[in-house]
Amino acid sequence: MLFDVFKGRKSSKNLLINTNQTWRVAWGGVEANYADVAWRDENFAVFLPSTASGFLTEKLAISAGKKYVVVGDIWLTNQQQLVQKLGIEPDSFQGNYLQLVANLWERWGFECLQQLVGMFALVIWDREKQVLHLMRDRIGSRTLYYTNIGAVRWIAPQLRTLSPYHSSDLDLIALRDYLCCAFVPGERTLWQNVRELRPGTILQFPDERVQAYWQLQEQITAIDQPLASHGARLRELLDQVIQEYLPPQNEPVGVFLSGGLDSSGITALAAKFHHSPVHTFSIHFGAECPNELEFSSLVATHCQTQHHILEITFADMWERLTETMAYLDDPIGDPLTIPNLLLGRLARESVQVILNGEGGDPCFGGPKNQPMLINSLYGSVTNQNSLQAYLFSFQKCAADLPQLLKPEIFTAIQTAPWVFEEDLYSQANYLNRLMAMNIKFKGADHILTKVSNLTQAANLQGRSPLFDQRVVEFSMQIPPEYKLSGVEEKAVLKQALADILPDAIIHRPKSGMMVPVQLGFRKYWQQKAKDLLLNRHAAIAPYFNQLPIRNWLNYEGDIWSRYGVKLWLLVSLEIWLQVNRK
Repeated sequence: MLFDVFKGRKSSKNLLINTNQTWRVAWGGVEANYADVAWRDENFAVFLPSTASGFLTEKLAISAGKKYVVVGDIWLTNQQQLVQKLGIEPDSFQGNYLQLVANLWERWGFECLQQLVGMFALVIWDREKQVLHLMRDRIGSRTLYYTNIGAVRWIAPQLRTLSPYHSSDLDLIALRDYLCCAFVPGERTLWQNVRELRPGTILQFPDERVQAYWQLQEQITAIDQPLASHGARLRELLDQVIQEYLPPQNEPVGVFLSGGLDSSGITALAAKFHHSPVHTFSIHFGAECPNELEFSSLVATHCQTQHHILEITFADMWERLTETMAYLDDPIGDPLTIPNLLLGRLARESVQVILNGEGGDPCFGGPKNQPMLINSLYGSVTNQNSLQAYLFSFQKCAADLPQLLKPEIFTAIQTAPWVFEEDLYSQANYLNRLMAMNIKFKGADHILTKVSNLTQAANLQGRSPLFDQRVVEFSMQIPPEYKLSGVEEKAVLKQALADILPDAIIHRPKSGMMVPVQLGFRKYWQQKAKDLLLNRHAAIAPYFNQLPIRNWLNYEGDIWSRYGVKLWLLVSLEIWLQVNRK
């Protein structure tokens, strides 16, 4: 799929972005005149990209008894055990992951989902019963979208693939959520007629019944055991998961290395277990900006990796924004999207598999939970309920909605419920409630979809070991005081990694990768952003008032130095809407 990202805009150059086509399926009375049909019957059709030798057939499998058609994206860590479950010697099985699932489903049906360990988004068509099943892995490492109205329902792993089959009407609640969170949480997408299947669920047609086959639950165990015991159990699990996530021993592996605890731990474990070269990749934003190269270089030297450092300029950030938004499904207002894409392209020169440290904060108690914990103690002083405090903790536009949104838009969304409420007011320990929301929403709808979209755009296989379903489940068994207690965060993860990382990494304060968007808008992008956001033909113009945007662009009243983050949020949204216009 090609996007002319400067079409209709004043520019001396055109940049055509080729976003790789992927599979899609249609359920309902599908006409016979569509191209790229790889398999069809009266009520179901599979569309696959064409290659020089035919269709991309690794995305399609038919069960041994010809009863089920399986389409999707899948990567499993326990293929050998599943093959043995079918009574087949692992060395004699010639099929791929999809073929394995097709045969498992034919034997055990719905129950086989409990046995799959890995990342997947699957569509299974029952040819006899004429029933369609959509399913997604437990944590949300792969995505699956579907149209929610019409006689024909279209399903695909990438939102942009469904562009011809839905209207351009925005979902205003999703727009509100994006402005508050910098991503769209839950089943909504920014398009009114498209939904995203939630992790750990199955959607069945024609009855449109949604059923959860897995739910994240607090199950605190061994509460009387010391921190060292929980750390040892976590380390044993991490050793297993890392070895399963590595490529074959004759292939190099890469790690995105920031120098923080999470990515440093993944680097150290990869270096311990992998016998081919381990490449690490770090970024910085030039001499004007602070960086973490001191720490990433320390880890690279400690682990004897082949270390690569990429400088990303302010010009890179602006010029690559349109391209990056074209690769994303829903918009993501995180400034790290562009560095993720550029670093991925650098990594692809050396490796095919790239690991990252994403998941450490949501699973093991990162410091971003601290404002919520403070509010729970001093809510009577802050005058914020838990939901308000949670929305404000993102430090985006939650407090600005009445001024930012046009009156009719604000009225339409003012009383709409939030997807966070059920988890926020559950009976679980308060910290675990916060972590569960971060895993279920920020993890699935921001971090993992960003990893998936942008590593695929760089032709990489991106893997997030700390978001492995077993690690996530284990994190909910650890007593909360071993995750975040006062100012000590991720104590159990530090305990698990203490013997393989330098003390300077274990005990360094959490800083996070800060992208200098505040400086960017003040010094480099201000006029460009004005031309983009204040244009009366802007895609956001029907929804937003110009006055607050104008004030942000002029930095009027920016007491807390947060206008840059808000402007990046809006610029990302405007570009995404332009790229995805019909």
